[in-house]
Formats: sequence, structure tokens, C-alpha cells
Amino acid sequence: MPNEHDKFAVDVIYAQSDKQKIITINVTPETTFIEAVRQSQMQAFYPDLDLDTVKLGTYSRLAKHDEILQPGMRVEIYRPLIADPKDARRRRAERAKADKDA
Repeated sequence: MPNEHDKFAVDVIYAQSDKQKIITINVTPETTFIEAVRQSQMQAFYPDLDLDTVKLGTYSRLAKHDEILQPGMRVEIYRPLIADPKDARRRRAERAKADKDA
């Protein structure tokens, strides 16, 4: 069973287009990604965060809510996409073609 001496620091990060919040917490081994988010109390700053559906990751790699944190990892909370990347790419390609043909 983990004890207080086994704890390690983890940054929980949430970035919006205009600002970011980083909260450093100490967790015990066996702490999951979602448990770290809850312990960080990030929802106090961003009440619209839906912890049931939020996407999480570490260093741009998606992580499952129940994935166990390791020392050196950080928890990234990802915002929902505003636009579908495929649609945005298609629109850019259509605009570029229209500009080329003009």
C-alpha cells in the first residue's frame, strides 16, 4: 500500500485560447489521470469542465481516465474541438484552389 513518502509531483494543465492554468499536486502511486484532475480542483476555475467526458493526455498523447500516472508525467486536459479537423482542412484546400484559379 502506498504511503506519504511515495508521493510525487504532477502538473495538471488546462489551456484555453487566451490563458492556461497549471496546478501542481502531489499524488501517490496508483493515482489515475482522472483522480489527479479531481485532486487538482481544476473545476473550481473552469466549472464547465465535464469530468465524465473530458479528454485527457500527457505530452500530447491521449490517456484513458483510469490510466495510472507515473513520475515525470503531467496531466493535460484537452478542450473540445471547435471545428472538425477534416472539415477545416477541406475548407482550406477549397479556398486555396479558388485563390489559385482566380
